[in-house]
Amino acid sequence: MVHVIVVAGGAARRFQASGGAGNKLDAWLAGRPVLQHVLDAARASGLPVVLVRPPGGSPGLGDSIAQGVAQCRHAAGWLVVLGDMPLVSASLIVEVATCLVHRRTDVVVPVCAGRRGHPVGFPAHCRDDLLRLTGDVGARALVRQAERQGRLHALAVADAAIHQDVDTVTDLARLEGLLTGSGHSDE
Repeated sequence: MVHVIVVAGGAARRFQASGGAGNKLDAWLAGRPVLQHVLDAARASGLPVVLVRPPGGSPGLGDSIAQGVAQCRHAAGWLVVLGDMPLVSASLIVEVATCLVHRRTDVVVPVCAGRRGHPVGFPAHCRDDLLRLTGDVGARALVRQAERQGRLHALAVADAAIHQDVDTVTDLARLEGLLTGSGHSDE
């Protein structure tokens, strides 16, 4: 079965530099912490969920992905969901996971309005490469490698949530407006 890895590391320096207090994942958004929105959607997908939230949030994205894969190394594949993307829905997670299952040899990347986004799906044959990830770059090199090999599937989606993350207090306010109906998307 495909597992959802919610990565919630990082130090939130940009968020704090923009005037935010504490970690952006703990910031309140429409009545819940940002991370809780992501976890609720991941759990509502019906897929097994692994949360990787290192104490202090210090390891890089690559380290966090590797840690998540290590916790469920025998999965049929993995969806990497970023903890700062609170608009990603359960239905989007299921859509990417379903595509991953049907395209067993391809990395699956959702695309909306010509731009790639998250969550990204990795098939089982990527396990060893995912386990070797380190640093802040995440799995970009694996996505590029899959593209060069003709094993990247761009999944067209209509949901701009694949681009909506929280990096600053301005982002948080914009997403609050989207969730409460008092704002508009810049996407």
